[in-house]
Amino acid sequence: MATLSDLLAEHTSLPDAAAAHLQRLVAEWQLLADLSFADYLLAVSGDGGNLVYVAQCRPNTASTVFQHDEVGHRVQRPASPQGANPLINTALTSGRIEQEGIATRFGNLLLERIAIPVTFGGQVIAVLGRAADASETRPASPLEAAYRDAAQALCEMVVEGTFPLDEANTLGLSTPRAGDGFIRIDPDGRVVYSSPNALSAVHRMGWTTDLSGVVVADVVARLLTDPFESVDAAGMLEAAVGAVLPGPDLALRMELDARRANVLVRAVPLRSRGRSRGAVLLIRDVTEVKRRDLALISKDATIREIHHRVKNNLQSVSALLRLQARRSSNAETTQALGEAVRRVSSIALVHEMLSGSVDEEVDLDAIVDRVSTSLVDVTLPHGGGARVSIRRDSRLGVLSADLAMPLVMVLTEVLQNSIEHGFSPDQQGALIVVDAVRDVRALNVRVTDNGSGLPDGFDLAASDRLGLQIVRTLVSNDLRGRIDIGPVPGARGTRVELEIPLH
Repeated sequence: MATLSDLLAEHTSLPDAAAAHLQRLVAEWQLLADLSFADYLLAVSGDGGNLVYVAQCRPNTASTVFQHDEVGHRVQRPASPQGANPLINTALTSGRIEQEGIATRFGNLLLERIAIPVTFGGQVIAVLGRAADASETRPASPLEAAYRDAAQALCEMVVEGTFPLDEANTLGLSTPRAGDGFIRIDPDGRVVYSSPNALSAVHRMGWTTDLSGVVVADVVARLLTDPFESVDAAGMLEAAVGAVLPGPDLALRMELDARRANVLVRAVPLRSRGRSRGAVLLIRDVTEVKRRDLALISKDATIREIHHRVKNNLQSVSALLRLQARRSSNAETTQALGEAVRRVSSIALVHEMLSGSVDEEVDLDAIVDRVSTSLVDVTLPHGGGARVSIRRDSRLGVLSADLAMPLVMVLTEVLQNSIEHGFSPDQQGALIVVDAVRDVRALNVRVTDNGSGLPDGFDLAASDRLGLQIVRTLVSNDLRGRIDIGPVPGARGTRVELEIPLH
C-alpha cells in the first residue's frame, strides 16, 4: 500500500513544508477521531483540480461508518453514500468549517458530516472530511460533551494552522489515547473535567480527593518525588495553558514518577483566535509497564553477568589445559591438549561477546577477525617460510547466540585445519580467504586457501579426524546446514563451503 508521502508526491505539488505539516496532522489525528467519535478522511487537490483521499482514520471510541478503505479514491461528484462528503469542495474554497444543516441518511446510518479546511502558511492545502453516526438520540454524557468540546477546539486550530504543534519529543515517548485518561483544564490551569480513567491514575499516584476545580500544577507539585521533575512538569503545564504557542524545543510529553505510580502525560494546548482555551491532558498509567521493563532490564543484566562468568570459567579451564600441555612429555598428548585449548577459547570468545550484548546476538565479523589473529599468532612459520595470512573479504553479519556458538566452533576448526595441514613447509604467500553471501533465508560461508590441496581419496564423511567429526556434527545437528569440502575450481588449494539456514 502506498504511504502518505507517496500519495502526496503522486497527486500534488505541495512544498516540502506543507507536506510535512500534513504528515504531522496524520500522525496526531487519532486524537481528533477519538474525541469526535467520528471517522476522518484527508482530501487533497490533485491533478486537474480533482480531490483525492490520501489518508483515513477510524475512531477507537465509536464504530466506524466507513467499512471500506477510501485511500486513493477520488471525491465523487455528485456525492455518493460511500465515503464522499459534498462539503469538501466548499470548505476548500471558503476556508471555513462547513457542516450540513441536517443529518443525511445512507442505508441504515444517519450521518453527520463536516468538512474542515487544513491551513498552512495562510493557505488551505487540504480538507478533513469528518463523518459520525448521528443515529443516537440520547443526551450526551459529561465525558462525551467534554470530548466533543475539545474536538471542536482542535478542529478550529486545524483551520488556523496551529494544530498539530511541532513539539519536541526527544525521549521518544508514546502518546496516551483519550481513552487512557482525559483531563480538561481551563486557561487558569484548573480542572474542568476528568474522566474516570484519569481520576484512577491520579488516585494511584497518591491524590485522594476529586480533581474538579483543582489547579493541576499544585497536584503535580504535591505528588512528584523529584523536585526537578516537578519544576519541569509545572513548566509544561504553564506552556499548555499559556497565551503563546510553545516552540518546537518545548516538550509537552513527560513521564512522571510519583510515590506509588508512574504515569505518561501529554499536554495538548487549545487555542483559537490567539486566545487560550485551556488544554487537554492525556494521562496513561504505565506503572505495570515500568515494572516489567525494570524486570527485563534486571533479567538482561543477569544474563550478561552469567555470560561474563562463563567466559571467565572457560578461560580458567583453558589456562589449566595449557599448563597441563606444557608439563606433558608426550607430543601427541600435548597436541591434543592444545586443540582442546583452542576449542574452549573459541567458546569463551562467544560468551565474551554475549556479555556485552543486550539482545543475545553476536557480531560474527568481530569474532572471526579475533579468532583468525589468535590462530595465526600461535602458528609458527613453516620451515622458515612466510606466516599464513587470513583475510576476510566480506561481512558475515550478526547472528543469534544459538547459531553463532556452533558456527564459530566450525570456522575455528576449519581455519586451524587449513593452517596445520593445507600448506607445504616451503610455501610462500600462504593465504586463507573467508567470504560470505547472506540473504534473508541463509548464510553461505566459503573458506578458501591456496595450499597444496586435499590428499588423494579424501572423504569428509569417512574421515576419522576428531576436528572434522566435530565439524560434521555441529553443521548437521546444531546448525541444520550443509558443508562441502573440495578442491578450488581451476586453481590449487582447498575450498570449504558452509550453507546455514537462518529460518
